[in-house]
Amino acid sequence: MTDSTAPTAPSHDTAAFGHPRGLMTLFFTELWERFGYYGMRAILVLYMTDAARGGLGINNEISGAIYGLFTFGVYALALPGGWIADRVTGQRQAVFIGGVIIAAGYYALGLPLILPGSELWSFYLGLALVVLGTGLLKPNVSAIVGGLYDDDAPARRDAGFSIFYMGINLGAFFGPLICGLVGEKVSWHLGFSLAGIGMTLGLIQYVAGRKHLRGVGELMGEAAQPKVLAAGRRQLGIGLVVVTVLAAVIAALMFSGTINLSVVEFAQATGAIVVVVAAIYFAAIIAFGCHDKVERHRVFVIFLLFLGAAMFWSGFEQAGSSMNIYARDLTDRVVFGWEVPTSWLQSVNPVFIILLAPVMGMLWVKLGERNPSIPLKFGMGLVLLGVGFLVLAWGALYVPENAASNPAVGVGMTWLVVTYFFHTVGELALSPVGLSSVTKLSPQRLVGQMMGTWFMGAALGNLVAGLIASRIDQLPPNELFTVVSSIAIGAGLLFVLFSPLINRLTHGVK
Repeated sequence: MTDSTAPTAPSHDTAAFGHPRGLMTLFFTELWERFGYYGMRAILVLYMTDAARGGLGINNEISGAIYGLFTFGVYALALPGGWIADRVTGQRQAVFIGGVIIAAGYYALGLPLILPGSELWSFYLGLALVVLGTGLLKPNVSAIVGGLYDDDAPARRDAGFSIFYMGINLGAFFGPLICGLVGEKVSWHLGFSLAGIGMTLGLIQYVAGRKHLRGVGELMGEAAQPKVLAAGRRQLGIGLVVVTVLAAVIAALMFSGTINLSVVEFAQATGAIVVVVAAIYFAAIIAFGCHDKVERHRVFVIFLLFLGAAMFWSGFEQAGSSMNIYARDLTDRVVFGWEVPTSWLQSVNPVFIILLAPVMGMLWVKLGERNPSIPLKFGMGLVLLGVGFLVLAWGALYVPENAASNPAVGVGMTWLVVTYFFHTVGELALSPVGLSSVTKLSPQRLVGQMMGTWFMGAALGNLVAGLIASRIDQLPPNELFTVVSSIAIGAGLLFVLFSPLINRLTHGVK
């Protein structure tokens, strides 16, 4: 649906604790979407590697690569998802369509409950649908939140986003607890289906509450003109045809043996292509897209932040892959005679986020002029990430040889909890400042593209995370986590060491 008329100002609506009522609609939409995503993610690798309880029985190497490609796609498709909303559907409709596709993906993952023998094809279909749907929903629901507030109300907007992010973390907390418990103790497919039910509940309340958005997220002005819409649909159609043909050609070449790539090799090739394309893109923007030296320097800083973000997320996103396997196979999860589900440890991070985010926010405000600079905060985030992995590597030294066959003799859960603590503090130091810095450093005409590079950094990091996890069978856990720790700490120290130079390149942006 389109509307060429300007929406009424929802920011004047203060019915929801001083905020527009539409914020609560989006709060619960995102809560249920994140419930499904993190609930599914918590059991995804466990399901792939399980051979005893109806899982796929895929080895750790291949499952890690699949996990990396899946999470890469979730973030990478945020770019075309934003474009589709801007040119074809509007943000409000994109959120709804995305939610429907996501729910269909989770139900596809649960399909073997009623259709035995469909495990393999329904699995890949489900992952593909979740990737496509999340690409549509995720960037646009956040954009609508921002649109609820007038430009002259930055404080209310910031407060609104804080409430919105609380919904994200509540969903991320409850998803692994509920979907994980049911998936591990009852049925993997029922766990995936519960994720679908969560997304369905989110869609129901989204439809019921869309009236409170008051036109925000609809196509307006020039974007709603028939000629512009027709051009957008035509471009989308051409893009879909090109992607479909390329996918069909690649699939045919792989099945015929002309291209002989394993899943792991395909993931590695994808990562290499992203790095090369990103480097060429930034070089082109710096050389031809910037108007002066200041813009060139600031875009170069964004490139450095892109690399730092990719490196950070490549470690942080081990939570759903290698750290999940570590929790299942090498951790004593028995409490008072009851075995805690592996997936429950995925809820530790959102708990720390909820507890520590206000503390970190107050700390930055209190420091005032002594607030660490952008590169220093990036360095802190990477170092804290590395320290977390150092804790995990230390704990892995005490894993008994027979822990994999008898988790009750593994190391205590405290090692993982402490690791998640350091990772969360690192996330709070790096992620918010990264998002904010990209918007401040970008030339106004390039801010959308530069934000896209931030999401691509996260996508690349997720892909690398899966590839690192695929090595867990080749390297002992203490060695694997020590290597990851060393790289993260080394990168963090480089940001700290070169922070004076990077600060000069920002030309006053803090």
